[in-house]
Amino acid sequence: KSAWPLLVYGLPSLATRMRHQMETAHAISTFLESDLRVAFVNFPGLKSFAQSDLAKKQMRDYDGKFAPGSILYFVLKGKSPKQRHNKGEKFINYVAKNAYSITLAVSLGHIRTLIEHPSSMTHSAIPLDEQVRNGLEPGGIRLSIGLEKPCDIIQDLANALDRV
Repeated sequence: KSAWPLLVYGLPSLATRMRHQMETAHAISTFLESDLRVAFVNFPGLKSFAQSDLAKKQMRDYDGKFAPGSILYFVLKGKSPKQRHNKGEKFINYVAKNAYSITLAVSLGHIRTLIEHPSSMTHSAIPLDEQVRNGLEPGGIRLSIGLEKPCDIIQDLANALDRV
């Protein structure tokens, strides 16, 4: 019974919402990639994405168009894993308290833009040196893009980068 409204009202607009979210993800990843405080950005829609050719081949929408999704990952610069971890934590705490358009949450695929810092959130019980040994980047931030205006999300991210 409670799923009915989601099906009736949500599915018809899904393609339009996803197109908007993917365009926004591309704009945000381009912004982040150009920022000198960011070490790198992983988003299948960027030319710099390590498996760009494979992504273009496999990530297709129902019309056969390239659909890189709405999730991106970026890493803040820092000389040591501890410094990158601290920057990530400071960044995420600033966003949680001050962002207009981004919500701190460990989730994916929502109509709201969600952000998380795995090193200090989902993997915080694992010692930092063990995180690094197992391939978790301490300065990594994950964004799941929602329906907000790209300029609002970018402004929130720029403000947080200015505070790190």
